[in-house]
Amino acid sequence: MELTALGPTDPAVVASWATSAEENRRWCSRDRVTAQDVMRWGTEPGVLAYLALVDGEPAGYGELWLDDDEAEVELARLIVAPALRGRGLGRRIVTLLTKLARDHQPTVLMRVHPDNVPALRCYTAAGFDPVPSDEASEWNRGQPVPYRWLRHRPAEAGPR
Repeated sequence: MELTALGPTDPAVVASWATSAEENRRWCSRDRVTAQDVMRWGTEPGVLAYLALVDGEPAGYGELWLDDDEAEVELARLIVAPALRGRGLGRRIVTLLTKLARDHQPTVLMRVHPDNVPALRCYTAAGFDPVPSDEASEWNRGQPVPYRWLRHRPAEAGPR
Protein backbone atom coordinates (compact mmCIF):
# COMPACT_ATOMS: atom_id res chain seq x y z
CA MET A 1 0.00 0.00 0.00
CA GLU A 2 1.17 3.50 -0.75
CA LEU A 3 -0.21 6.97 -0.09
CA THR A 4 -0.25 9.47 -2.93
CA ALA A 5 -1.83 12.75 -3.97
CA LEU A 6 -5.23 12.71 -5.62
CA GLY A 7 -5.30 12.56 -9.40
CA PRO A 8 -7.92 14.33 -11.53
CA THR A 9 -10.43 11.43 -11.56
CA ASP A 10 -9.87 10.29 -7.96
CA PRO A 11 -12.29 12.69 -6.20
CA ALA A 12 -15.26 11.17 -8.06
CA VAL A 13 -14.12 7.67 -7.10
CA VAL A 14 -13.70 8.64 -3.43
CA ALA A 15 -17.06 10.44 -3.33
CA SER A 16 -18.77 7.27 -4.60
CA TRP A 17 -17.52 5.10 -1.71
CA ALA A 18 -20.13 6.25 0.81
CA THR A 19 -23.34 4.82 -0.63
CA SER A 20 -25.97 6.30 1.69
CA ALA A 21 -26.67 9.46 3.66
CA GLU A 22 -26.03 7.53 6.88
CA GLU A 23 -22.64 6.31 5.66
CA ASN A 24 -21.76 9.85 4.54
CA ARG A 25 -22.65 11.22 7.98
CA ARG A 26 -20.41 8.64 9.65
CA TRP A 27 -17.61 9.49 7.23
CA CYS A 28 -17.73 13.29 7.20
CA SER A 29 -20.89 14.53 8.94
CA ARG A 30 -22.62 15.38 5.66
CA ASP A 31 -25.62 13.77 3.97
CA ARG A 32 -24.07 13.92 0.51
CA VAL A 33 -20.53 14.22 -0.84
CA THR A 34 -19.60 15.19 -4.39
CA ALA A 35 -16.34 14.95 -6.31
CA GLN A 36 -16.07 18.73 -5.97
CA ASP A 37 -16.27 18.39 -2.17
CA VAL A 38 -13.43 15.86 -2.11
CA MET A 39 -11.33 18.01 -4.45
CA ARG A 40 -11.97 21.13 -2.34
CA TRP A 41 -11.10 19.39 0.95
CA GLY A 42 -7.56 18.77 -0.24
CA THR A 43 -7.04 22.45 -1.03
CA GLU A 44 -8.18 23.78 2.36
CA PRO A 45 -5.44 25.49 4.38
CA GLY A 46 -3.66 23.08 6.72
CA VAL A 47 -5.16 19.98 5.05
CA LEU A 48 -3.09 17.28 3.39
CA ALA A 49 -5.23 14.79 1.45
CA TYR A 50 -4.01 11.31 0.53
CA LEU A 51 -5.26 8.51 -1.67
CA ALA A 52 -4.27 5.00 -0.61
CA LEU A 53 -3.37 2.72 -3.49
CA VAL A 54 -3.21 -1.06 -3.48
CA ASP A 55 -1.59 -2.51 -6.58
CA GLY A 56 -1.99 0.91 -8.21
CA GLU A 57 -5.76 1.05 -7.64
CA PRO A 58 -7.59 3.48 -5.31
CA ALA A 59 -8.35 1.70 -2.03
CA GLY A 60 -8.84 4.43 0.56
CA TYR A 61 -8.72 8.11 1.38
CA GLY A 62 -7.69 10.13 4.40
CA GLU A 63 -6.55 13.57 5.45
CA LEU A 64 -4.17 15.17 7.90
CA TRP A 65 -5.42 18.38 9.48
CA LEU A 66 -2.35 20.27 10.67
CA ASP A 67 -2.65 22.53 13.72
CA ASP A 68 0.71 24.08 14.47
CA ASP A 69 -0.77 26.37 17.15
CA GLU A 70 -1.86 23.35 19.21
CA ALA A 71 1.14 21.19 18.12
CA GLU A 72 -1.18 18.44 16.89
CA VAL A 73 -2.45 16.75 13.77
CA GLU A 74 -5.91 15.30 13.35
CA LEU A 75 -6.54 12.34 11.04
CA ALA A 76 -9.81 13.01 9.25
CA ARG A 77 -12.27 11.87 6.61
CA LEU A 78 -10.93 8.34 6.37
CA ILE A 79 -12.77 5.92 4.12
CA VAL A 80 -11.98 2.57 2.48
CA ALA A 81 -13.43 1.46 -0.85
CA PRO A 82 -16.51 -0.69 -0.11
CA ALA A 83 -15.23 -3.79 -1.92
CA LEU A 84 -12.04 -3.74 0.17
CA ARG A 85 -13.50 -3.28 3.65
CA GLY A 86 -12.93 -5.85 6.38
CA ARG A 87 -9.40 -6.72 5.21
CA GLY A 88 -7.34 -4.53 7.55
CA LEU A 89 -6.75 -1.80 4.97
CA GLY A 90 -8.26 0.87 7.22
CA ARG A 91 -5.77 0.06 9.95
CA ARG A 92 -2.91 0.16 7.44
CA ILE A 93 -4.07 3.56 6.15
CA VAL A 94 -4.36 4.89 9.70
CA THR A 95 -0.86 3.59 10.51
CA LEU A 96 0.65 5.25 7.42
CA LEU A 97 -1.19 8.52 8.05
CA THR A 98 -0.12 8.51 11.71
CA LYS A 99 3.53 8.16 10.69
CA LEU A 100 3.15 11.11 8.33
CA ALA A 101 1.37 13.10 11.02
CA ARG A 102 4.24 12.55 13.47
CA ASP A 103 6.56 14.17 10.92
CA HIS A 104 4.58 17.37 11.58
CA GLN A 105 3.60 17.27 15.26
CA PRO A 106 3.96 14.94 18.27
CA THR A 107 0.25 14.69 19.10
CA VAL A 108 -2.05 12.81 16.72
CA LEU A 109 -5.81 12.85 17.26
CA MET A 110 -8.95 11.77 15.50
CA ARG A 111 -12.68 11.93 16.05
CA VAL A 112 -15.18 9.22 15.24
CA HIS A 113 -18.90 9.47 14.69
CA PRO A 114 -20.43 7.98 17.87
CA ASP A 115 -22.20 5.11 16.10
CA ASN A 116 -19.33 4.15 13.77
CA VAL A 117 -18.34 1.01 15.66
CA PRO A 118 -16.22 -0.56 12.86
CA ALA A 119 -14.13 2.62 12.58
CA LEU A 120 -13.68 2.79 16.34
CA ARG A 121 -12.41 -0.82 16.37
CA CYS A 122 -10.04 -0.04 13.50
CA TYR A 123 -8.59 3.05 15.18
CA THR A 124 -8.19 1.31 18.51
CA ALA A 125 -6.32 -1.52 16.78
CA ALA A 126 -4.07 1.10 15.16
CA GLY A 127 -2.99 2.47 18.55
CA PHE A 128 -5.59 5.13 19.38
CA ASP A 129 -7.19 5.46 22.82
CA PRO A 130 -10.19 7.53 23.95
CA VAL A 131 -9.34 10.93 25.39
CA PRO A 132 -10.64 11.68 28.89
CA SER A 133 -14.37 12.49 28.92
CA ASP A 134 -13.88 16.07 30.14
CA GLU A 135 -11.55 16.77 27.21
CA ALA A 136 -13.95 15.14 24.75
CA SER A 137 -16.84 17.19 26.14
CA GLU A 138 -14.89 20.40 25.68
CA TRP A 139 -13.89 19.52 22.11
CA ASN A 140 -17.46 18.52 21.24
CA ARG A 141 -18.85 21.98 22.02
CA GLY A 142 -20.27 23.29 18.76
CA GLN A 143 -19.82 19.98 16.92
CA PRO A 144 -22.72 18.46 14.93
CA VAL A 145 -22.59 15.24 17.00
CA PRO A 146 -20.88 14.12 20.23
CA TYR A 147 -17.82 12.60 18.58
CA ARG A 148 -15.66 9.95 20.20
CA TRP A 149 -12.23 11.61 20.39
CA LEU A 150 -9.09 9.49 20.26
CA ARG A 151 -5.39 10.16 20.78
CA HIS A 152 -2.60 8.02 19.38
CA ARG A 153 -0.40 6.37 21.99
CA PRO A 154 3.20 7.51 21.83
CA ALA A 155 5.44 4.83 20.32
CA GLU A 156 7.21 4.23 23.64
CA ALA A 157 3.86 3.41 25.32
CA GLY A 158 3.58 0.15 23.37
CA PRO A 159 0.44 -2.02 23.24
CA ARG A 160 -2.21 -1.91 25.93
